[in-house]
Amino acid sequence: MVDFKDQIKALGERVAKLKEQVLTEEATKTAFIMPFIRELGYDIFNPAEVVPEFVADIGKKQGEKIDYAILKDNEPILLIECKTAGNDLNVNNESQLLRYFHTTKAKFAILTNGIEYRFYTDLVEKNKTDEKPFFVFDITRIKDNQIDELKKFHKSYFDFNTILSAANELKYTSELRQLMNNEISNPSPDFVKHFVKQIYHWPITQKILERFTGLVKKSFQQHLNDIVTDRLQVALNKETAEQQKIQEESKKESELDAKIVTTQEELDAFYIIRAILCSKVKLERVAHRDAQSYFAILFDDNNRKTICRLYLTSTRKQIGIFDSEKKETKFELENIENIYSYADKLLSVVEFYDKG
Repeated sequence: MVDFKDQIKALGERVAKLKEQVLTEEATKTAFIMPFIRELGYDIFNPAEVVPEFVADIGKKQGEKIDYAILKDNEPILLIECKTAGNDLNVNNESQLLRYFHTTKAKFAILTNGIEYRFYTDLVEKNKTDEKPFFVFDITRIKDNQIDELKKFHKSYFDFNTILSAANELKYTSELRQLMNNEISNPSPDFVKHFVKQIYHWPITQKILERFTGLVKKSFQQHLNDIVTDRLQVALNKETAEQQKIQEESKKESELDAKIVTTQEELDAFYIIRAILCSKVKLERVAHRDAQSYFAILFDDNNRKTICRLYLTSTRKQIGIFDSEKKETKFELENIENIYSYADKLLSVVEFYDKG
């Protein structure tokens, strides 16, 4: 099953790719808005879930229509007003949506051009849409935390109280972030005074205030740059450490491989085993891998299909043959020619692996 996050990011990539070609409101709805509604889990072809051109009578104005209404239990829960892709979402667009809002039972509304999405509710005054959206994102540059918030509007997770609680938090965090951004970019006198009073112990004149305004702005910019640099350095150090770990592991493997010496006796034993097994399988299906403590004979070069292991030293020679339970039984060898004595056992192992 495709993850919701992946679906939304894929839609964002599609919108970014096609936005220059989508030039009308109807094209925007078809190419961008309807797929968006679908990714929220609603059946765009089911009028019990999604109603296009939803009628919302406004006072004396009868037959006023909203582009889409998403329904639950035959009541609208989310209104969507669409504009042409690329067009600005201005005050006039917002006021039109605000008029629609209080005439229905829907508590959430979206204003969108298929690229930017603005979410509204009535946090300030009940049954009256807030003038500012509580949640805004650009789908072509949507962040993971924004997708997590958007997921609350998915049909499977839609819960009025949960969304309203999140909306409160989003509204204030958004406004605080905007306020912080404004103060950092263009510090207000009160903002500057807050810091100056803590480090400057003489009267704060207008001249002093002007002097410190630039210093406060510069200090914040340097502090933010330091934070970014530190995070980049942490990420770089982590990547370097991982690369060093990989290099060390590779070095250890290389050193281990250097210690492994395949003897002529091991190769001769391998050829004997292949000669035994060629009556059942093709020669290329019997492979070998050398290790420090043994010499393994494998089926299809798969270390999970070990046929046998050879333990050949100057003082002792053994063959360890595996059974269907992957259990190894060792047998003594006077010399490698004795391997022929165990032909039936070797053939039995190969026949088991070959049958899967």
